[in-house]
Amino acid sequence: MQPVANPALPEPVVPRTLFGQLREAIRGTQADYTKIPLRRAVFLLAVPMVLELVLESTFAVVDIFFVARLGPSAVATVGLTESYLFLLYSIAMGLAMAVTAVVARRVGEGQADEAAVTAVQAIIVALLASLLPAIVGILYAPDLLRLMGGDDWTIQHGYRYAQWMLGGNAVIMLLFVINAIFRGAGDAAIAMRVLWLSNGLNILLCPLLIFGVGPFPEWGIEGAAIATNIGRGTGVLVQLWVLLRGGQHIRVLASHLRWQGAVLWNIVRTSLGGVGQMIVAMTSWIFLMRILASIGSEAVAGATIAIRFMMFTMMPAWGMSNAAATLVGQNLGAQQPDRAEAAVWQIGRYNMAYLLLVSLAYFFLPRQIVGVFTDDPTVVLVGAEWLRILSYALFVYGWWMVSVQAFNGAGDTVTPTWINVVFFWLIQIPLAWWLALHLGWQETGVFWAVFVSETSVGLFTLWLFSRGGWKLARV
Repeated sequence: MQPVANPALPEPVVPRTLFGQLREAIRGTQADYTKIPLRRAVFLLAVPMVLELVLESTFAVVDIFFVARLGPSAVATVGLTESYLFLLYSIAMGLAMAVTAVVARRVGEGQADEAAVTAVQAIIVALLASLLPAIVGILYAPDLLRLMGGDDWTIQHGYRYAQWMLGGNAVIMLLFVINAIFRGAGDAAIAMRVLWLSNGLNILLCPLLIFGVGPFPEWGIEGAAIATNIGRGTGVLVQLWVLLRGGQHIRVLASHLRWQGAVLWNIVRTSLGGVGQMIVAMTSWIFLMRILASIGSEAVAGATIAIRFMMFTMMPAWGMSNAAATLVGQNLGAQQPDRAEAAVWQIGRYNMAYLLLVSLAYFFLPRQIVGVFTDDPTVVLVGAEWLRILSYALFVYGWWMVSVQAFNGAGDTVTPTWINVVFFWLIQIPLAWWLALHLGWQETGVFWAVFVSETSVGLFTLWLFSRGGWKLARV
């Protein structure tokens, strides 16, 4: 159904000052992102997406800060559990890519009801996808940690953390997918506020439940998982309430709450490429963690701290890249492919500038950064080494983020999947094994393998984007 414009409604007033535009971006806006000036569209979408992911990554850093107080084995437990969670993130993020692309395309086409129907079917898919991992995680957590090479402490004391995190994966699925609905529709401010609430609760509850402050019992590492599930679960409840009440660009009505097989299959079909590309990338990470686990818990702990801090600093870049996906989807739906491409190049320049600054911190202050989280000298040495090596790749990595999101926002999730197969499975994993174990470089070999593969994949994806085939994708 095409929405009918109401001539009685006045045109929205465009704030003239930077503060006014910032307030508009945070509050949310009814602006049409296919018609307003491109710079303003990028700003209105990127600001809440950046702020949303900054707080998400802030929690990741705070969480590991408190867990690190329990020792390297506790940090390794988080790292090994996250190796499995990365598989679930793969499914959630793959679904989210498809949902953002389809919802954005329907909104760009002016089909508000179809966008809402897509939202409902996406939630159904997310719930179905969470069932099997929850059962396996609850029943076989110790075995899963043992399979990843966990030490005795991890298997005997850390398995409950894995049970909570894997068993409660439905909140992860829903949080990703419903926020993808809001982003695709252009309601990025809503997604931002939901994660603010969710991660704010996480940050508050994490030390209380780990160490048993005041009336709270001392749960140890299990408390970190309980806090995460409470925070994310609360966020999901708020998401559902807002979705039914209605945002600026999308609202689910009672008439939309039914099974729509064709729409559901379109989401699944479109998401297969996204799930595939994320599974390829995440399973590559699992193999890397397995190699590090064979070197020692300190190697896993150092890598885990480094990757958490990297997540913290990279999230603003991912937020800007997510804005590119929404702008590509909506502008392709509005038959404006040139505007979609211009948005990607503009956001890419912003990413480049930001990540150049981040790389300087990684290069000059790696030990100081890792030392905030642990005083174990071996762990500090490992984490600092990875940060410094990563600093050489961030410039290219920022362009990869934006260009791959252009493919995903257009609905072409298959092309990035095959790119990932080549660069992560056929290059990164064998190279990491060869350098780390065969040549004896240990964790240093893993880090250099990551540098080589991710620099190469960034350059190749940017070249492929410049050819423009993604403009022809249909969803």
